Amino acid sequence: MSTERVRVGVVGASGYSGTLAARILARHPRFELAFATSDLRRGRPLAHLGIRGAGVLVANGEACDRASDCGAVVLATPPEVSQKLAPELRRRHSAVVVCDLSNAFRLGDEAHYGLPELFGRPVSMLVANPGCYPTATLCLLAPLVASGLVEPEIAVDAKSGTTGAGRQAKEEHSFAEVDENLRAYKIHNHQHEPEIAAHLARRGGTGVEITFVPHLLPVRRGILITAYARLRAGIPVAAPEEALRAFYKDSRFVRVVAPHEVSLAEVVGTNDVAVAVSVRGRSVVGLASIDNLLKGASGQAVQNLNLAFGLAEDAGLDHLERSAP
Repeated sequence: MSTERVRVGVVGASGYSGTLAARILARHPRFELAFATSDLRRGRPLAHLGIRGAGVLVANGEACDRASDCGAVVLATPPEVSQKLAPELRRRHSAVVVCDLSNAFRLGDEAHYGLPELFGRPVSMLVANPGCYPTATLCLLAPLVASGLVEPEIAVDAKSGTTGAGRQAKEEHSFAEVDENLRAYKIHNHQHEPEIAAHLARRGGTGVEITFVPHLLPVRRGILITAYARLRAGIPVAAPEEALRAFYKDSRFVRVVAPHEVSLAEVVGTNDVAVAVSVRGRSVVGLASIDNLLKGASGQAVQNLNLAFGLAEDAGLDHLERSAP
């Protein structure tokens, strides 16, 4: 295997996920940060992102030209930007792997859905990085559903820190609105609900009805999922935990733990997924937690690039940061 460093660009590097992607790539043992873009902060030094060395943020419009000597480009851009930029990058640079963090390509056939624990290494030059809620929910539910252990009606109570909404200045995400508060939002109307249903179906969950209710937590980072299901008749109560442990026995990042060990504190600052299940009678309660900015976005993007270039899955992901960008 070649030891030459792979140059990677980040488009949209001033948002939370883009900033962390740029930082991880700048410190990666085998990747090199080739460029980082931001229309909002163009001209500012990369030190503005906490990255040592020379260089400045450039305009998004320079991405295609600067990608000419890159092996990959990460798009930390809104879906409408990704929908235009990804095809242009692929047209001009056919050997470049494009990893998109938006939801622009997650439901189509043109991209590889980049959840390695369920769908393996990327087999396409365009990778659709999963959303943070779907990553946690699918890692928890897919082994249970695919094994036919639970009834096809599942309720998912999902909670996210405020960085899950990005860096946009919205009133509902202000300190005064979030502090000492907890509320549900986008009930029956969240953009990640169809993503969860579609990819759960791909793993054998056809016909499963998901009721997904997200909540906003008064914390910066982290996702906590609590799922409620019914054990199918005749299934032993130990079967769900056994299925999770068997499915993830060789996983680098998914840890099957006791229910009380699933928490934000255990995963924030890591690329890990903590999953657990508790069964009483036919009542099944599943739990999962991730860092929404790492395993839910930038960490998973680097994990996908590692696999795409034949590197160790955890390269550059063993020493991450716990503070918000």
